[in-house]
Formats: sequence, structure tokens, C-alpha cells
Amino acid sequence: MRVVQKKRSQKFGQKRVPRPGRPRRPRASPVPAGAESESSGLTPANVEMRIGSALRRHRTHSGLTLAELAVGAGISPAMLSRIETGAAAATLETLMRLARTLGITVSSLFREIEDVGGNAQVIKRGKGMEVVRSGTKKGYTYKLLAYHQGPEKHFEPFLITMDHETKVYPEFEHPGTEFMYVLEGRMQYRHGDQVYLLEPGDAMTFSGQVPHGPVRLYDGAAKFIDIIIYGPGEAP
Repeated sequence: MRVVQKKRSQKFGQKRVPRPGRPRRPRASPVPAGAESESSGLTPANVEMRIGSALRRHRTHSGLTLAELAVGAGISPAMLSRIETGAAAATLETLMRLARTLGITVSSLFREIEDVGGNAQVIKRGKGMEVVRSGTKKGYTYKLLAYHQGPEKHFEPFLITMDHETKVYPEFEHPGTEFMYVLEGRMQYRHGDQVYLLEPGDAMTFSGQVPHGPVRLYDGAAKFIDIIIYGPGEAP
């Protein structure tokens, strides 16, 4: 009996050539767990998962067991378990009963799942909108670090730069509370009758209704974060 040995398809050190007519499938790029494309948005599956997660979070925070919440909402524990894991979609009526048992509203529940989706506003370095504040002269740069705050403005964050060309130091008065954090340079800053020396790393909080502003600049330049926080009805 003669044994026929198959020839090797390639020699050592040579690349394997794929057979014609059978193209190799491209290898998929690995995607980190939980990563989604920017344009994916909220899908029905995402909504169900987020609603379930929010319900479970409120249930555990309230100290309720799965069975206790299910009884209060008039559904079975098995069904509640499926809702919390996102395996089943709850009807609006069921959500209302669950929310009522948890002591929350359905609208607040939906606000939570919208927030989880990410609604942050990012201003890249150097991209803040340059604005002109009343009383500012040459040598001042104000960059607004947040826009589109809705119908009511709650705060205004600025990146302020003063350089060697600053000749006139304005005085400001406005509604709200102001917070400053010095990034670079030293300066004297007046608030009312008091003058403070501010250096890098220093923070200062004060009422914007009291006259305030810089009075002297050291080191040729200064840069600081300035945030004005408005109370109800205070925003200009």
C-alpha cells in the first residue's frame, strides 16, 4: 500500500497567496465596550435600558425590593425584572404606576435618561467666542466659554486675558455673584473699599453689585477664569 504525501502549499519564509475568487474578509476594527458613534443617538433599545437602569436606581435608593415595587405598581416581579434589565418595554401606564410608587414623576424619569445620553457643550482651546464688555479698553480679551444656556441665563464663564497694553482699568457693577480664579500673572484687584493681591492659584468670590475691577497689573500679563452666577431674575 503506497501512501501519497500532500505537498506543502508554501515554503518556509514565503507569504501565503490567497486563492483566486475567494477574497479574504477584512478584519473588523475592535470597538471599546460601551462606545457608540456620535450620530447613533437614542435607539429604542437604549431608551429601554436607560429607563430600566433609572427605575432600578430609584428602587434601591428607596430601599424597596423587586417584589415590593412590583406589587405597588400592579405588575409581576418577573415583568419588573425584565423592565429593569431592558429586556421588556414598559407601557406609559406601567411607568406612571412605577413612578408613583417610587415617589417620582414620569417627566423627571425621562429627564434622567436624556441627561445620561450626554448633552455637554465643549469649547476647544482658543475657540471661545470673543466678546466686548462695557468699559474694557485695549489690552483686554474676554472669551465666553459657554453659549446657548436656554431661555434663562444662569451663569457666564469667561477666560480673561490682560496684557502689557492695558492702560485703563475699568470698574464694573452688575447683578449676581462673581467667582475668579487666577491662572497666570499677579494683579491688585479692588472690591468696594478693599484692594487684594491676587496671584496664580488664588480664588476670589464676591458680590457683583459692589463696584470692582483690577487696579494694577504685575508681570506684564495676567490670565484668569471669571464666572458670574445669576440668581432668579438677575440675568441681564
